[in-house]
Amino acid sequence: MIAKIREDTLRETASLREALGLTGEGVPRIAVTGAGGKTSTVKRLAAEFQALGATPLVLTTTHMYAEDSPLFLYHPCSVEEITQALSEKGCLFVGEKTDRKRMKNISEEMFKEILALPVPVLMEADGARRLPVKFPGEQEPVIPREAERVLWVCGLDALGHPLEEVCFRPELAAAFLGKAPEAVLEPRDVARLALSFQAGRKGVLPHMEYAVILNKADTEQRRHLAMETAAWIEREERVPVIVTAREGESR
Repeated sequence: MIAKIREDTLRETASLREALGLTGEGVPRIAVTGAGGKTSTVKRLAAEFQALGATPLVLTTTHMYAEDSPLFLYHPCSVEEITQALSEKGCLFVGEKTDRKRMKNISEEMFKEILALPVPVLMEADGARRLPVKFPGEQEPVIPREAERVLWVCGLDALGHPLEEVCFRPELAAAFLGKAPEAVLEPRDVARLALSFQAGRKGVLPHMEYAVILNKADTEQRRHLAMETAAWIEREERVPVIVTAREGESR
């Protein structure tokens, strides 16, 4: 399920691209931050671009899981090697493999060359150690100035649970929210995180479009929590809120 919240209603869309307003031609540069579904969001977008005949490139500006897949290219020697592999495979994940089953960002020089290519570039620009929500550290997230759009992801499965159990850097989140680390995370808290330039919008520059993705809306209860969270966001500012669930899940 993919839906955009409009007029207090979940309105399902055919694609994440449609929900984001990415329906025209073009080669966007999109950074995905937050927690609770960054990689799945990047993969969904990549598949949608590929279905349109585009050849998306996926990068990380920090670290992401290094999969044993033909779509992953590690330690590329040149941009020419990348473009050749991309033309053969239709979609490519590029990075430098580490010794911990992760890949890290490529060199800054190669990164700049890739951004000059006429293809969609999707960037996983944050890390959260597989927890559903996070508060960024001093050097996070790593959003390149070239990004045109930033998507902040939060897993709805974090709601109703203690911060210390579901949040990456819970002590920072607790201090920001004025709560104890053992206090439960509520929809109003997620809204505050989403809107703050200390949290969800940290590193988002004026030229970048910003949207919130509430992921893992796999149950009716979580969809209700997504609506409640969006209502808190709407009270402060009109920021696009998109709700996603696993493939095949629907209301």
